[in-house]
Amino acid sequence: MQVLLTTLNAKYIHSSLALRNLKSYCQSMGSEIDVREYTINNTLLDILADLFVRRPQIIGFACYIWNIDMTLKLADLVKKVMPDVRIILGGPEVSYDPLSILKSYNCIDYIILGEGEETFRELVKALLGKGDVYSIAGLAFRGKNGELIEGCSQVVEELDSIPFAYNDTDMDELGDKIIYYESSRGCPFSCQYCLSSVTAGVRYYSLARVFKDLQYFVDHNVRQVKFVDRTFNANKQHYLPILKFLAKQECRTNFHFEIAADILDDEVIEFLKTVPKGRFQFEVGIQSTNEQTLNEIRRNNNWPKIVSTVSKVLSYGNIHMHLDLIVGLPYEDMDKFRKSFNDIFKLAPDMLQIGFLKLLKGSGVRNRAQQHGYIYMDIPPYEVLSNKYMGYNEFRELKLLEDLFNHLYNSGRFRRTLPFLINEKFDGDAFVLFRSLTAYWESNGLHMKAQSVKSLFEHIKGFCARILDNKQFKSLLDLLKFDALMSDNGNIRPEFLSWNYDKWNDEKSAFWRNEMLAKKYLPQYRFTTWRDIKKKYHIEVFETKLPDYMNFLPDCEGKSVILFDYTNSEPEYQQLNQEDFWPEGG
Repeated sequence: MQVLLTTLNAKYIHSSLALRNLKSYCQSMGSEIDVREYTINNTLLDILADLFVRRPQIIGFACYIWNIDMTLKLADLVKKVMPDVRIILGGPEVSYDPLSILKSYNCIDYIILGEGEETFRELVKALLGKGDVYSIAGLAFRGKNGELIEGCSQVVEELDSIPFAYNDTDMDELGDKIIYYESSRGCPFSCQYCLSSVTAGVRYYSLARVFKDLQYFVDHNVRQVKFVDRTFNANKQHYLPILKFLAKQECRTNFHFEIAADILDDEVIEFLKTVPKGRFQFEVGIQSTNEQTLNEIRRNNNWPKIVSTVSKVLSYGNIHMHLDLIVGLPYEDMDKFRKSFNDIFKLAPDMLQIGFLKLLKGSGVRNRAQQHGYIYMDIPPYEVLSNKYMGYNEFRELKLLEDLFNHLYNSGRFRRTLPFLINEKFDGDAFVLFRSLTAYWESNGLHMKAQSVKSLFEHIKGFCARILDNKQFKSLLDLLKFDALMSDNGNIRPEFLSWNYDKWNDEKSAFWRNEMLAKKYLPQYRFTTWRDIKKKYHIEVFETKLPDYMNFLPDCEGKSVILFDYTNSEPEYQQLNQEDFWPEGG
């Protein structure tokens, strides 16, 4: 019997661990099992055509909030052109209300409840005539007389029983996509907005198994492995050996983990200082700093410990760190959200991800929606539109703010300009700056247009021209220039900024010709060709005194000479001594 497992990923760069786990768990059965992945950007008819030519007898769809509507439409089309095919659904979006789907969609034959490996294998065996579907606990389906039968959600107790999900063919096909991996299932916490709280306890793969799996990724030099463990660092005896194993590898692979920062102890924090740059990426779900909110969603945040840990790890400069914030949580009005935002922003994370609360099926916060006056989308992704604490207009404004924040802060392009504005004009209140920028964006219709990188610089200049005095504005232009040279490999040069170009050309040429002098700043430097130098380096003379927080040496008559280096994965800069650039004075 030919079985096809498929899903519609949110983006092309994503891949499905769930489908590969199902395939690996069933590989000893003798059935031919194929995995096909599409995205929500593919058309239904294109996907249908591709499924049809493969002539499967069973199709299993993995269902999530981002693909459920499209998946159900696709299943209906599949049944029309392949009426004999058995259609099976699984995944979090169908596990918590399976009977309503079976009532509404005659095209669906079976729905798997909970973790699907064991249930799916038993179902395939039954469809092969080697078992009885009525004996399968984790299944919802129509009985022989059309009655609806609902089992109960299942878990796999022995995770090592699930064979490794990937093979060499996968490595070739996935290329530079994100590869997902799990070393555990379950979560020790009970956050009421998350479905992980529904399953009690945490189960782990053995360390021997995990080391073997991870070595496979390292040997294949994959780009990124994203752990889907809900709280990777829940158990030190499990997670620390994994981190140490990965830290000693020689590879380009980046490993992404979701962690709780306040349960990292001093030993782990000291160890993280030794990790190769770019090897790890941490995502920390803070969500809110309002105590009443945290109590309601049953989340325990030790804020002083979070501040201490995040600050230390960021100071090492070797681990990319994302901090998460959720809009729409109980008891958090705009003023309390402002505080949460500013508390997290002051930590200066590499990214501050602003998410919007979704009332997921089966979650505690959805079950108490009436208590907090939630109005939300009845269809996926069930995103909140308003509640007792914020009206729709405030949610709408924060949606615009989130999009703008991603362009300005999370892009990493304005890391010197933004602190300058916050401190010079907004009394240290980052949230007020971004609300003001959002209002400016909307009043000028900029939120309705796609923006190029250059246009972002131009609009920031336009915003600042209205609020800064002449002296502040001159500093702002230099900071915009600095930020432009520190992003996009220095290739974006907005025309309104005063670039040196041929100015100081003699001084630049003399510096690059003097290998001994250049090696003082760039030990690996050697003079090759002017084209090569232009590609790798840039020297810019800034005409105004740059802000003190940038830690530059005293300037010469208001000028600062900065050398930008583009030879590494991220641009770097350093200030040239005045006498090295102007031997006889500037």
